[in-house]
Amino acid sequence: MLSFDIRSLTEHAAAVDDTLSADDPVWAEGDPVPSEPIQVKGRLSAAGPGRFYWHGTIEGNVELPCRRCLGDASGHVSEEAHLIFAEAGTEGLEDDPDVFLLDERHAELDLRPALREQWLLHVPGYALCRDDCRGLCPSCGTELNVGPCDCASSAADPRWESLRKLKGGRG
Repeated sequence: MLSFDIRSLTEHAAAVDDTLSADDPVWAEGDPVPSEPIQVKGRLSAAGPGRFYWHGTIEGNVELPCRRCLGDASGHVSEEAHLIFAEAGTEGLEDDPDVFLLDERHAELDLRPALREQWLLHVPGYALCRDDCRGLCPSCGTELNVGPCDCASSAADPRWESLRKLKGGRG
């Protein structure tokens, strides 16, 4: 369960041990969605009047395009998170970007939007399908992991000719 009754949190802390699925409506179009449910574990407790604190971990896998060949690659997220929630109107916290504001009219604290943000912050910016990925030919776009391309890649850029002469003269 990732949604909690605020009134019950003032009496005792809540243990969190649940998952956030890839088909949850919290994900927006274009988000790097997890390839399997994200494991969420932690503890949610009151931290003063109208304030709540969650400390825990999020862990899961994500499918990304390979940065070299654009094929399928995977990444892993395993992060410890500390989240602060405060009711809207709490003095001194309204402008703090690290505080998640709660709507005063709601009696529930939903962790999902904050967990989504943590996920997005920690998903790798890029991934490789394998360490020795050769990528795509810059001229014709052939995937070089499958085999060499047939384009005339031997046509060298003339701007590098001076360096080629230096290298050739030493060797």
